[in-house]
Amino acid sequence: MAIVKINPIAIAGRWKSGVALDLHTISSTPIGYNDFGYMQFETIRPEIAEFLYRLKNRGDRTAAGPIIETTADFLARHRDKFDAIVPVPPSHQRAVQPVIVVAEGVGQTLGVPVLSCITTTRPTGQLKNITDPEEREEHVRGLYAVDPAQTRDRKLLLFDDLFRSGTTMNAITDILMDPGKAEVVRALTITKTRSNQ
Repeated sequence: MAIVKINPIAIAGRWKSGVALDLHTISSTPIGYNDFGYMQFETIRPEIAEFLYRLKNRGDRTAAGPIIETTADFLARHRDKFDAIVPVPPSHQRAVQPVIVVAEGVGQTLGVPVLSCITTTRPTGQLKNITDPEEREEHVRGLYAVDPAQTRDRKLLLFDDLFRSGTTMNAITDILMDPGKAEVVRALTITKTRSNQ
């Protein structure tokens, strides 16, 4: 088993309870500009965040194993609190979609269905470039749709790779509850940023 050490942190939102398994970074120190004029950083990450970085930014599929095993191990003791996993739809195309890969791996390990019940109504774009909270809320208003046939009366675990402000996960929680008619929504992310900007 390749379970890595984690430091679970509570994340607050419109869900009943939520946890990030660890911080996204421990520190990020500027080390100078590259040949193209972009500032470079020396970034130190917790172990699970390092695996996530390799999976998400390097397309390294071997990094998924330790994330899946660690996440499934953490969730096993909370197994009675959810009967399906709902991954947050990816905000843009990647060769490897970490949220989907990890959700499906965890679902398979725990014997829990992974529901593709959330769709987007238009291209999403990335929220990380929007710092104003009201602008973030406006950006996600009406963005997501749910298939209530999959979510009605279920105990759902909303899953994402990174928690920053919670805007996306709050918006999806709202539609899972109504019109999705879920019994309850809880949230889990692999990492959490040090600030919510």
